[in-house]
Amino acid sequence: MSKRVVIGNTAIGGGEKIAIQSMSTYMIKDYDNAKRQIESLENAGCDIVRFSVLDEDDANAISTLKKEMKIPFVADIHFDYKLALLSIKAGADKIRINPGNIGSETRVEEVAKAIKSSGIAVRVGSNTGSIEKEFLRKYGKNEISLAESALKNVAILEKHGVENIVISVKASDVPLCVKAYEYIAKRTDYPLHLGVTEAGTEYNGVVKNAIGIGSLLLNGIGDTIRVSLSADPVREVIAGKAILSALNLREEGAKIVACPTCGRCEWDCMGFAKRVEEKLVNVKKPIKVAVMGCVVNGPGEAADADIGIAGGKDCCVIFVKGKVIKKVAKDKISEEFFGELEKCCK
Repeated sequence: MSKRVVIGNTAIGGGEKIAIQSMSTYMIKDYDNAKRQIESLENAGCDIVRFSVLDEDDANAISTLKKEMKIPFVADIHFDYKLALLSIKAGADKIRINPGNIGSETRVEEVAKAIKSSGIAVRVGSNTGSIEKEFLRKYGKNEISLAESALKNVAILEKHGVENIVISVKASDVPLCVKAYEYIAKRTDYPLHLGVTEAGTEYNGVVKNAIGIGSLLLNGIGDTIRVSLSADPVREVIAGKAILSALNLREEGAKIVACPTCGRCEWDCMGFAKRVEEKLVNVKKPIKVAVMGCVVNGPGEAADADIGIAGGKDCCVIFVKGKVIKKVAKDKISEEFFGELEKCCK
């Protein structure tokens, strides 16, 4: 089991639930837009949010933005150790740095002291674009160089007494990413931040992340996840919830069972399932909802659903825990089912 690391009001590792992260597309100093996006992420179920700190104005704006937040704030800093110090002073709950790119040993030590005195967490790691040259020369671009590069940065912080460390070893290539996390999981007990970096647009990105993150979590590797997508950050959170739900690693929220349909289906099952999914996005209660194409598969295959619907030629049946509670005409489907669903979600 990995070590437990506290990030603001959330803990990861040590048997805690898998936390879902995302990253804002706005600058911190763009207060109104940043605040609105944080609210959207929180409502979607995000546990931790990260912002790039590009300059002193961003760093100084952290304290104001944090007052409006319910979830932990992570400051992402590269190349400028002063921004790391300012971010810590402004109240960041965690910083994301690579000790190797923020300056001299003296500057790294100064940041390490600030991390220790504040008690915050720090994420370090590598991706395929930031592997240390010495490991590239020795191993080439593979899981060993990727992981050993991250461990070198961890060792730098350990040298200065930092212990609240989270590690990532991301790649856009799924097999490489998985191998790197498997490699590093055998060599450290620090919590691991999972993700397939630069995974692409929403459809392909979700597929790549589901395979990469999912396979690792199934093998007990990973403590927090970010589903990196070229899409609205809220979509990252929704995808993360879906991955954890599919793995039975998150109790809260709705699970949807939907029939792929066939020639027996005589109603718009696919369209209705999409509408149900949209209704359940922000539901926190752990319920299972089934949308089935016909009564052949309906109550039987989805007998454990808290509520479900199955179509027929002229009507649909609504069922609860496998028992039909009402039969409704096609023109009453939405009114009747969503009324029952609302009761179920309370």
